[in-house]
Amino acid sequence: MFPLLTLGVGIILGTNLFRPTTENPEATARGYLRYKEILSYIDRDYVDSVDADGLTNYAVAQLLGKLDPHSVYIPAKDREQVDAFLQSSFDGAGLDFNFFRDTATVVTTLAGGPAEAAGLLPGDQLLRVGNQPVAGTHLSPTQLAQLLRGPRGASLILVVARPGQPQSLAVHLNRGRLANNSVEPGVLLEDGQTGYIKVDRFATNTYEEFKAQLADLQRQGLKRLVLDLRGNPGGYLDRATRLADEFIGGSRKIVYTVGKDEQYATQTYAHVAGDWEQGPLVVLVDENSASAAEVLAGALQDHDRALLVGRRTFGKGLVQQPIALQEGGELRLTVARYYTPVGRCIQKPYGADRASYNRELTEREQHGELASADSVHFAQEQRFRTDHGRVVYGGGGIMPDVFVARDTLLHSAYYTELQRSGAVWAYSLAFYRQHKAELAGLRFAQYQAVFRVTDTELDGLVRLAAKAGLRPDPAALRRCAPALRASLKANIARSAYGPEASRAVLRDTDLELQQALHVVQDSTAQLALLGK
Repeated sequence: MFPLLTLGVGIILGTNLFRPTTENPEATARGYLRYKEILSYIDRDYVDSVDADGLTNYAVAQLLGKLDPHSVYIPAKDREQVDAFLQSSFDGAGLDFNFFRDTATVVTTLAGGPAEAAGLLPGDQLLRVGNQPVAGTHLSPTQLAQLLRGPRGASLILVVARPGQPQSLAVHLNRGRLANNSVEPGVLLEDGQTGYIKVDRFATNTYEEFKAQLADLQRQGLKRLVLDLRGNPGGYLDRATRLADEFIGGSRKIVYTVGKDEQYATQTYAHVAGDWEQGPLVVLVDENSASAAEVLAGALQDHDRALLVGRRTFGKGLVQQPIALQEGGELRLTVARYYTPVGRCIQKPYGADRASYNRELTEREQHGELASADSVHFAQEQRFRTDHGRVVYGGGGIMPDVFVARDTLLHSAYYTELQRSGAVWAYSLAFYRQHKAELAGLRFAQYQAVFRVTDTELDGLVRLAAKAGLRPDPAALRRCAPALRASLKANIARSAYGPEASRAVLRDTDLELQQALHVVQDSTAQLALLGK
């Protein structure tokens, strides 16, 4: 994942508005000539051969690092992959994989995709992609994903080892166009009236995807809605504001931006009759909800349109303008700041040290903020009031109305290492292969109701992880056992029944979602919290 994506994406779309005029043209010209002269001397006279492009990329990174944490340069070779994150589709093979002990194993194939049509199965181990060996070569997941992608229609041969078969198999496929959905399928939860929709990011088709999911839930009898923005790093601003317009009535302000140049001073208002302007609404947020996700959450909170449940959001309120460069790269330059309707600046403080900025979330944990709302402190000068007079604070991130402590089991060191090593997925796939016939005889509803991960499975997972060098820790295992049971059950369900089955399993043990359901179903509590 590229740094700008992990820190939150906030992009203004449109034509390249960059102009060659500068605020201080003489200083800019002197700086350009000085750099050009130094680089020329290095290239001509330095004792060793040098990579002039590499030196320039390093200099650019250092230059941008002095500005803010989110202004970045994207080399031409990386643009396609970075852009793909926010596109509605991409070309590729259509499979998910897991790395364990430097071996990539197929987790699942996309329904109707090239890999499924070619006969790839969960548990197949990738030995070679085209002419590139991938087993035991220390490829990163990103590098393997790049090998699998390519122009639609282009042929690809995958050499795989299939458990139970003595010889490797050569699987021929033609890459196809694959959906890259940013909104997960909406579901009505157990009461048959509360809907749940998760928006993973604000990409090209997010608004249309959301509208389709909402309409489907309304046809099923939707009465209340939980919108999940946890882990959403942002994306295209206009997709987030269009989504906000579905919830906010009239012509109320959604967001405004302030920049040095007046062209970046914008104000966005609601202007369409949305499909969910009156129904009860609760929004889930956490410390990884950033940028455009914070714009949406902040607007809903400022107008008392929704209750926010979870933890303080990331605090990324800087807006980037993409600027195409002549050599094929792209500069994403911070040109403005986001403000919520009542005037809260979303951006948290930052200095010239990008490393300390990146450590801020870890410091929140160390200070106890992820465990207790009392550990979150705001400056009194950042005090604002919502439409109904409720007190909210600016100065970095959006604080929810209902705080939910982070599940420590999901972030314990031992649990994290088990997941990072790939052992949890590897054991899940082995279990699926061994019990494939039994699972095929169960409908998912039966699996969900009766299947339990026993201590025997947990012991097997620990033994497998030990092969990857993770030393057993019985005490730590006991503490995180509930989280591991849920993860294993969800992974097995994904291979046996598909991605939505996996998500359904995890929803059952999602403490934050359970709190959101309690809030959205309690009309009295909603009215009190919203000041109505």
